[in-house]
Amino acid sequence: MGEVKVPVRITNSMDQGMFRRGLITKDQIHFVDVEAVVDTGAVRSVMPVDIMLKLGLKPVKEINARMANGFEQRCELTEPADMEILDRLTSELFIVLGDEVLIGQTALEGTDLLVDCTRQRVMTNPDHPNSCVIRVR
Repeated sequence: MGEVKVPVRITNSMDQGMFRRGLITKDQIHFVDVEAVVDTGAVRSVMPVDIMLKLGLKPVKEINARMANGFEQRCELTEPADMEILDRLTSELFIVLGDEVLIGQTALEGTDLLVDCTRQRVMTNPDHPNSCVIRVR
């Protein structure tokens, strides 16, 4: 079985807020469009340091991250970034690691998107095809 990839726009959340408040212009908002790997085994999403820098994000905290092989590594968490996946929006602190963007479970839950591994695609939840429904409790 191959990788599941999806196009994602990642935007600096603080820039978005400053734009909404009229403090910066739309062309000053930092964003990147990437083809991200969906990793259903990852809890939180991941971005490489070069993407963090392109987005103008700063690290806010260090955490321990456990890799699939059981190895633990000290990693930074970014300031908030917005992710738009299949026209659905969520915000997240990313783990800074590796050389590609990974979409984890929290982003999938926050957008109510499902992974169809057989067809290698991300899809909207058939129970909520027109807008996401987030479980609160």
